[in-house]
Amino acid sequence: MLYRTYAVERQPALGFHRLKPKMAWLLLGVVLLIHGAVQCEETFEQDLDPEVNMNISQIISYWGYPAEEHEVVTEDGYILSVNRIPYGIKNKGSKGTKLRPVAFLQHGLLAAGSNWITNLPNSSLAFILADAGYDVWIGNSRGNTWSRKHVTLSPDEDAYWAFSFDEMAKKDLPAVINFITKSTGQEQIYYVGHSQGTTIAFIAFSTMPELASKIKMFFALAPVAKISNSKSPMTKLSIVPEFLAWELFGKKVFFPQSTLIKWFATEFCSHERLDVLCGNIFFVLCGFDEKNLNMSRTPVYTTHCPAGTSVKNMLHWRQLAKSGKLGAFDYGWRGNMAHYNKSTPPLYYVRDMKVPTALWSGGHDTLADPKDVTVLLTQIPNLVYHKDIPHWEHLDFIWGLDAPELMYNQIVKLMNQHA
Repeated sequence: MLYRTYAVERQPALGFHRLKPKMAWLLLGVVLLIHGAVQCEETFEQDLDPEVNMNISQIISYWGYPAEEHEVVTEDGYILSVNRIPYGIKNKGSKGTKLRPVAFLQHGLLAAGSNWITNLPNSSLAFILADAGYDVWIGNSRGNTWSRKHVTLSPDEDAYWAFSFDEMAKKDLPAVINFITKSTGQEQIYYVGHSQGTTIAFIAFSTMPELASKIKMFFALAPVAKISNSKSPMTKLSIVPEFLAWELFGKKVFFPQSTLIKWFATEFCSHERLDVLCGNIFFVLCGFDEKNLNMSRTPVYTTHCPAGTSVKNMLHWRQLAKSGKLGAFDYGWRGNMAHYNKSTPPLYYVRDMKVPTALWSGGHDTLADPKDVTVLLTQIPNLVYHKDIPHWEHLDFIWGLDAPELMYNQIVKLMNQHA
């Protein structure tokens, strides 16, 4: 495995003008603009939150926390951006006196590491953990806004985007986790994943025992292993034939951050009477309770998420929705023989994962559906804690106003107990 840490040269997010026409997204934007114009006879300009133009390290520093940024190169050449908050504001006076326990946070589908810091510090898990005495590391999956570099490939090439969550589990997680343990001198770390961040953990920790041995405890937020009962629009790709999906979306990036989205967030969502409308974009995609969201933060959320992934990754999720099984990417009979030397893709079994696991689920989660979670709970052999929060939807786990009270404080408590 090759690891490198060096100065970061940011690649600009792919602009809307460089994408193939996406009529559905364009239509959505037009509808929202018309609706907003009709609903608001007058709007009031607000000072634009400076965080909309910041990267992850800049947001961390903006709130007075120490920020580090590292790059990790995977064995297949992807260069991943990893952020670090080595200590918090409340305990900075004791920095360097001892090794701090490490907490690694991994985001979900179409998201980025900024998910963990885009609320105010008292309600963002990364800041809460740093202030609780933890050395916090934040991952960014290949292909998102902050991890769009490769040793030899360019994001302009189809070959760059030839990955799904399979590679995130088998290539990204080992590279990043090994980098963190080597950098910190810690033999074990805490792993916190949301949504797809749990999926890749289930795959990695059930198939790579050596990697799993480096995880002290796995905190699974809105866990997704199978999506047989999911009602999220994300899963509706299953009704589209795969060949047609490739034709519609191409073979590169799916729903990246773009100049259009940023304009929408900064010029449209920043108006006081339109922020609820903007929030409904997230409701359509994942689902959330707008009463449990700091709506003044909507421009910040929108300019950092979506952060993009590959079309192939979305089609892998389509396959899961269709099959009801957690398995590797299905290339068809001929492709499977070439990739796996068998006619069907290998399946992954959560029951093979021995890592101590604490799990939180939401009663109104349309992606990590309660029925699917009920089945998942029976498959986790070392489940040490589970809490269902009846009114939560999929994004409440990262942005919910009551998340500190209902979940984050308990995460800190469990980490302290298993230190």
